[in-house]
Amino acid sequence: MPSNLERMIELAGETFAAHNDPDQLNVDEEIMEQLQRIHPATISQHVEGDGPVCWILLIPTTTDIMNQFINGEISETELLNKTPLDEKYDALYLCSCLVLPEFRRKGLATRIIYDAIKSIRDYHPIKTIFVWNFSNEGALFADKIAEHEGLPLLKREKRKT
Repeated sequence: MPSNLERMIELAGETFAAHNDPDQLNVDEEIMEQLQRIHPATISQHVEGDGPVCWILLIPTTTDIMNQFINGEISETELLNKTPLDEKYDALYLCSCLVLPEFRRKGLATRIIYDAIKSIRDYHPIKTIFVWNFSNEGALFADKIAEHEGLPLLKREKRKT
């Protein structure tokens, strides 16, 4: 039986297919280090047994970079690479949330993301949340998060395939 880590990697591939889409961030060790330099809460997870069962990825950035992304002018990779280090960020990209099927609807993702957002907002004056939805569940979750945080939610339209 595959480990939780192997299953999460497979779920990410099925959900996002980032290897086949140059506009998406293809998360590897280098990207994870870059995210951690922006803020430690950009990557959050819940581990049970032999690995993670829930992953959350957030990218705090500036309003200007957010607008470029929302308007389709830059990719996720460019969003991350353009985000300056050691600045005050006022926009937060809800990049991804993955939960193994048997751990869904237990509040794990909600708890983890709210804790991560609180940690980021302790240091940055976040005024807007933005998202690029890949599923109906993700869209509903983003709406719930924005409402909980009392912030407007901007959406990049999913590219037509």
